[in-house]
This record gives sequence, structure tokens and C-alpha cells, in this order.
Amino acid sequence: MSVKIKKILVSQPKPTTEKSPYFDISEKYGVRIDFHPFIKVEPISGKDFRLQKIDVANYTAIIFNARHGVDHFFRIVEENRIKLSETVKFFCVSEAVARYLQHYTTYRKRKVFFSPTGKLPDLITVLKKHPEEKFLAITSDVQNEELTSTLEMAKVDYGKATMYRTVSNDFNKREKLDYDMLLFFSPAGIASLKKNFPKFEQGDIQIGCFGATTAQAVRNAGLRLDLEAPSKEFPSMTAALDYFLKEATKRVRI
Repeated sequence: MSVKIKKILVSQPKPTTEKSPYFDISEKYGVRIDFHPFIKVEPISGKDFRLQKIDVANYTAIIFNARHGVDHFFRIVEENRIKLSETVKFFCVSEAVARYLQHYTTYRKRKVFFSPTGKLPDLITVLKKHPEEKFLAITSDVQNEELTSTLEMAKVDYGKATMYRTVSNDFNKREKLDYDMLLFFSPAGIASLKKNFPKFEQGDIQIGCFGATTAQAVRNAGLRLDLEAPSKEFPSMTAALDYFLKEATKRVRI
């Protein structure tokens, strides 16, 4: 399908670092990339967390994929009076998330690590330098597939702890999906699309997603899936998007 892509909507918060590959892609292909989460997070109670029967003290390292993960982790720790060892290490997807830890704990380079590029594959490289650690990834009830899929593909030994919920983020009734491409990262995002835009017709709008369950949600909604990640060639959404736009540009020129 030879469709000129000029505007892309990424259903995630805007990156907090200028090093995000989304900005590089925007400049490289001359496309506008907007960020508008289709979902938002809400806290789970300390009681609900205890039902998971996860002993945080059994883990020597914590993985954070976002700042709200940091907020809810320390909230749960405080509510449940969990004693964290002074030797516990923190691994973050970006330097911005790592610096955010200063709101809750003393920042020490010997115990805080992060991806130098803000990319998950580079975070994996950092994790693998610490094979002796027992990792705990902080997630929502709708797990971040980009994080978990990347960890599993890299065969990282880790556990998961749900510390917040993901719910639909309602749009203003006057807002329109005036985009050539939409990118989704969870089944909840697809559910939010259908809720906010019940009369949505895909037409020439390209839809991309990350994760097998998100892909299935797209198909179950009767939508056409044009871009799917991860794959062996493209482990991240941004790598897949870069290639997709490269090929799309070639088709338009022909």
C-alpha cells in the first residue's frame, strides 16, 4: 500500500530524554510524531499487592521501565513496610528514570544503572553484566510487552511484580485521529481506541503494535495490522518503525 506517512501517533507518554530514537526517526523521514497515551495508570492497594505473594526482599535488583514504576514501587514498599537491603541495585531504561530515583533513595553510581541510549536492547546489555543478580521487573496489571518480551528474548532470569493498574485514558470528545499511522503497545490501548472512537474506520491508516497479545487484540477488533514487532530483525518498536518508513518511502517514490 503506497501511502505517504506524514503524521504518526505513538500511544505512549512523550519520552523524557532527547536521546529517544523516535526523535531521530522524525528528523530522518520528515514525519511528525505525536505522543498521546491511550491508557493511564492507577495505584493498586497494598492488600492487592500482598495477594501476589511476592517477597521483594528475595530480589537483589529492581528493573524500572518508567518513572511511575518508581513511584508505585516505593509506595508499595512503604505501605507494606518492606525493608530494602542497602545493597539492592536499580536498573533503569534511561538516565532520566535513574535520576528520578533521587526522590526516594540516595543516588549512588555503584547501585544505580541505566541504558546509556534510553533503548531497551542497551538496557539488556547492562543487565547481562550482572548475571549474579536476581531481577524483579515492576509492571502494571497489563504488562508492558516491550519490556517483558525483550527480557524473555534475551533470556534474562527475572520475576514480575504488578504495582499499578492500566486503565483507558479518555480523549476529549472533540479530538480526532488525524494521523496516517497509530502505534500501540498493549491490548488495553486497542480497547481504549474502540472506547474513545467507537465509529473508527481504519481505511488507509496504518496500525503498528508491539507484542503478540497486542497484535491479537488488533485482529480481534477487526483492524488491519500493518507493522508488528518485536522480531529477530527488529527487537524494538523504533527499529521496526525505522525499517517500515524506509520501505514505505521507497514505494511512494516508485
